[in-house]
Amino acid sequence: MIQWQDLHHSELTVPELYALLKLRCEVFVVEQACPYQDIDGDDLLGENRHILGWKDNQLVAYARILKSDDDFSPVVIGRVIISSQARGEKLGYALMEQTLISCQKQWPDKALYLGAQAHLQPFYARFGFAPVTEIYDEDGIPHIGMAKEA
Repeated sequence: MIQWQDLHHSELTVPELYALLKLRCEVFVVEQACPYQDIDGDDLLGENRHILGWKDNQLVAYARILKSDDDFSPVVIGRVIISSQARGEKLGYALMEQTLISCQKQWPDKALYLGAQAHLQPFYARFGFAPVTEIYDEDGIPHIGMAKEA
């Protein structure tokens, strides 16, 4: 059973912040062999939120939601991760459902945007996201910009 948390950055405890940064590093930097600056200064700003999924006291699912101060910009979903130990359990679907519930609750009239790894385009399309860019390279990995209207 997964225990979900939908937290404003100010509600994160130090152990929760450590767990999410550790998971992001494990997957995006080490597993994907993609050295980049994951800690980008956005985690603790404004109205930004974090969706965390815990199983047996281990963080196994995570997504970050960025809300710009610009009222015309979409809400951006990113850093969507399922830990390697929990893959194959369809947790990605539950994580996206939790993330979209949070976006709807916090910002019901805002469009959503995400930069998806290109091979995951069909996955995000199931949640109503449509491509809005051509495929582009981000840190050596093909990505595509996708949006969902409010």
